[in-house]
Amino acid sequence: MKREMETAAIKIENLTMAYGDNVIQRDLTFEVPEGKVTVIMGGSGCGKSTLLRHMLGLVEPKKGRVLYWGEDFWGADEARRLSIMRRIGVLYQSGALWSSMTLAENVALPLKEFTRLTEREIQELVSLKLALVGLAGFEDFYPAELSGGMRKRAALARAIALDPEILFFDEPSAGLDPVSARRLDELILELKESLGATIVVVTHELASIFAVGDHSVFLDSVEKTITAMGPPKDLLAHPPNERVREFLTRGGSLN
Repeated sequence: MKREMETAAIKIENLTMAYGDNVIQRDLTFEVPEGKVTVIMGGSGCGKSTLLRHMLGLVEPKKGRVLYWGEDFWGADEARRLSIMRRIGVLYQSGALWSSMTLAENVALPLKEFTRLTEREIQELVSLKLALVGLAGFEDFYPAELSGGMRKRAALARAIALDPEILFFDEPSAGLDPVSARRLDELILELKESLGATIVVVTHELASIFAVGDHSVFLDSVEKTITAMGPPKDLLAHPPNERVREFLTRGGSLN
């Protein structure tokens, strides 16, 4: 058990996701290796974003467990769950920036809420985080003044404000042009190296899957369970079934 806790940041055990009697996915069991990028992939409607919400503690599983560093998230009390969540950063698909706030004010929010840093220290950290995502000098800009790719990077700066140990990305390339999407993939890899973070990416974009994924989990919308796991390039070279092969070679047609 000790060895597993050292190598797996997150473990999903026999997880079933359902809305009422409608089962989305069943009996999901997999690990998210520490310090790696794990991609959750599959066609539209397979339950990728639903799984993300379960992993983030937003939805309680119908059955099964979500473990962080060996600790059962839903078996812990509320204070302990909050403590775990403070070690996590999230980049939502929409970015979820406050439009009435500047980038500096957006990035400062978690620092003001969860730390006792002085205003000067917060300002310095905000500038550092924005610089890390290529937005040095944009502190006083509002989200509406930026391109879609820049807004995603600003939201990423906020997600890493507290130096999270785990970073979640929900369809990070959605709505971006190929150049901006590639830049965001590069940022994900840079953050893995600079922060030593464990990263979970929910996406159906093949370019991103192959660019960033060390490990992957394929959610099958027909079988309603995991039908493939492993490095994406290995699954492409040796697909375990036809739906995985189709997704990884003609994935766009499934979404």
